[in-house]
Amino acid sequence: MIPELRIPASLTLSTEDEQSRTYQLSENSIQGYVTDAEALRQAIYKILNTEKYEYPIYSFNYGIELNSLIGKDRTYVKIELMRRIKECLLEDERIIGVNNFNFTETGDELYCTFNVTSIFGEMLITREVNY
Repeated sequence: MIPELRIPASLTLSTEDEQSRTYQLSENSIQGYVTDAEALRQAIYKILNTEKYEYPIYSFNYGIELNSLIGKDRTYVKIELMRRIKECLLEDERIIGVNNFNFTETGDELYCTFNVTSIFGEMLITREVNY
């Protein structure tokens, strides 16, 4: 017979959103931790720099599919990029909205700037894409 587990009334259980605390990535090392808005900014960076379906360690919902946009019409790329960015970022429960897209073209590069509204406030994100 297994004894009954009794939890004292004075014990308080709490949960922490593990995604809001993560290791701090810098250019050459992983050192310390970041939390809240900075952890989300880092998560956004990782999502937008991970090609969807390419790495078996990630689920099919993680990352963004950009390789299929190479060589496509620029107008199509802009419209599709907006859709794909919104789709992949809204998978994160901390993100409320993605809007105000602006595009700047320089040769074969397209710079996409947009706002992310999250539970931590609003942040400006830039992503570079090659045609």
